[in-house]
Amino acid sequence: MIVYLACPYSSRMPWVREARYEQANRAAAWAMGQGHTVFSPISHSHPICGHLDEGLLLSHDFWMSQDLPLLRKADAVWVLCIPGWDTSRGVAREIQEAQAMGIPVRHVQPEEVR
Repeated sequence: MIVYLACPYSSRMPWVREARYEQANRAAAWAMGQGHTVFSPISHSHPICGHLDEGLLLSHDFWMSQDLPLLRKADAVWVLCIPGWDTSRGVAREIQEAQAMGIPVRHVQPEEVR
């Protein structure tokens, strides 16, 4: 099964983005360890962010144009419910897209990730 791992990321505070990157990596590794193929947009994109200008770094539309085509190929969307997931504009858009495509959405609590 191909899992798209949705997770909040955007913040003007670099330490918040770094913490969310680490949490996404842990969750992606956990899901991979369960035998899934995982696309984690945060894990993939965080290292690239240092090479983008700030206008793109914080652009919702830019990131959705990068991520949604890959979400559409997934068998499931797993939402990592770390602080900020429920107010994240990006996560909300990813859930909306998954539901529109009939892709199942699972909410994963951080304590599940081992």
